[in-house]
Amino acid sequence: MILAGVLLLQGIAFGAGAEQPSLGRVCSGSRIPSQEAGKIVTLHNTIRAEVGVGPVRWSEKLAGYAQQWADHLASSRCGMEHRPRAGQRREKYGENLFIGTARHYGTSDAVRAWAAEKPKYHGGALQSLHWADAGHYTQLVWQDTTEIGCATGMCKGKMIVVCNYDPPGNFLGQKPYQ
Repeated sequence: MILAGVLLLQGIAFGAGAEQPSLGRVCSGSRIPSQEAGKIVTLHNTIRAEVGVGPVRWSEKLAGYAQQWADHLASSRCGMEHRPRAGQRREKYGENLFIGTARHYGTSDAVRAWAAEKPKYHGGALQSLHWADAGHYTQLVWQDTTEIGCATGMCKGKMIVVCNYDPPGNFLGQKPYQ
C-alpha cells in the first residue's frame, strides 16, 4: 500500500469561516464534532461523485484510530509523518495528512487541499513516478473505500488533520476509479 505524501500549508486561509477544531469528544470517535464530521463526509462524497465513485460513510472506529495518530504527532513531533509500516502503531488503513496554521484552517480545508491535487492526476493506474503528486486526491476518490474517519491535533499554533480510509487505496498498478 502506498500512502499519500505530506502537505504543509501555513498562513494561507482557504476562505472565511474555516471550522475550528473542538476540544472535546462529541459522538464522532474523535475530537471532531458530529456536525463537522458530517461536513467532511459530504465534501468527500461531493468530490467522489464528480468522478462517479460511490459515497463513503463516517466510521467512529477510523476516527478513533486517526485521533490516536493526530495526538501522537501533536505531542511528539508537532509535524507530519505517516504511520510506520510495522510495529505497534503500524498502518492499517489509507491515510491523508494535513498541517496548517490554527485558526486559519478547518478540517474541510484539509479535504479541499487534497482535492486540489486533481489536476495532477492524469488517469490510469498509479505508477511510482507520478503517484506522489496526486496521492492525497487519489486516496480521497479511491473507488473501493467505503468508510472514513478523521481527527485533529493541535500544537505550537498548528492544526494537524489525519483522515483514515477503509479499505485503503493508492496501490501501485491500480486505478483509483474506472
